Amino acid sequence: MIDKIIESRRSIRKFKSTKPDWRTIIECIDSMRFAPMAGNNFSLKIILVDDEEKIRKIGEASDQDFVGKVHYLVVVCSDKKLATLSYEERGENYLRQQAGAAIQNFLLKITESGLSTCWIGHFYDEKVKHILKIPQEITVEALFPIGYAFEKPKKIKKIDLDHVLYFNEYNNKKMVAKEKLDV
Repeated sequence: MIDKIIESRRSIRKFKSTKPDWRTIIECIDSMRFAPMAGNNFSLKIILVDDEEKIRKIGEASDQDFVGKVHYLVVVCSDKKLATLSYEERGENYLRQQAGAAIQNFLLKITESGLSTCWIGHFYDEKVKHILKIPQEITVEALFPIGYAFEKPKKIKKIDLDHVLYFNEYNNKKMVAKEKLDV
């Protein structure tokens, strides 16, 4: 089941006009709480936006028209306070890792629920913060326009595993069987 969801997840940029049920989106957001977090300190803050004017302005702030044409937008933020207090300079790295893990949970749950989205990383942070009254010390990680895919997404050929997997050291593409010792 999980393999099928992982393999069917796609970035969708064109949505039907049908409005999703906000409760389904909240269930998908809830999956983020189960991602690994450094020291079990949940650093994410999530904003579910349904205000049409704010969504339109955020679409402009992302330079991507389709972002501003949805009924719902999910904004994922990180509060670095706990991570940097606990882990100093490494805390910033952990924040990105935690956000990525939580976002992947969210993306898979969105796919499982029959909804679609696209991970938006390009946007003007200050504009998004201003529109949503996000404090300056909070990092906006990503935006996710939510809706139903306008058409069935095409299957995309992914990179072959042998182009990215190495054994024991970088660029070593062969797994060598260990010799058994006769004892």
